Amino acid sequence: MEDLSRSSLNTGMFPAIDAHGERQDESMARWFADDSSHPLVILKDGRRVGFALIGRPLRHQRDQVDFRMAEFFVVLEARRLGIGREAASLIFNRFAGTWEIVEFIYNKPALEFWRSILDEYTGGRYHESSTYSEVRQRFESAGLRDPRS
Repeated sequence: MEDLSRSSLNTGMFPAIDAHGERQDESMARWFADDSSHPLVILKDGRRVGFALIGRPLRHQRDQVDFRMAEFFVVLEARRLGIGREAASLIFNRFAGTWEIVEFIYNKPALEFWRSILDEYTGGRYHESSTYSEVRQRFESAGLRDPRS
């Protein structure tokens, strides 16, 4: 098994997968059983290359946020190919509302990735704040756009 938490600076709770890309602990079962979350698999050419977990806001955020990117992961060999960017855009289009994304402040690759994605997706219209250990971005997603407009 590959320890993805080392290679990804633990961008989420995805500590290990087997040779077939299968999550091997009970966390994933809880994700699928949770009515307030939306677990998604990221595919490239029919092959699983990542996942995202869209969560509802935490109790203290319910009046400020509609969705939060609880987990987002792309395997190392599929990174920097535009797969994560496309997946994130599809997710934001699918779930319209106010979003929050949180990264560990020392995870430079995640910070660069999300800043780049959000700058492109929102045209630079997102709010970023930081605390001692986290960087938070909030933005509005209009959902699916009519290609005729």
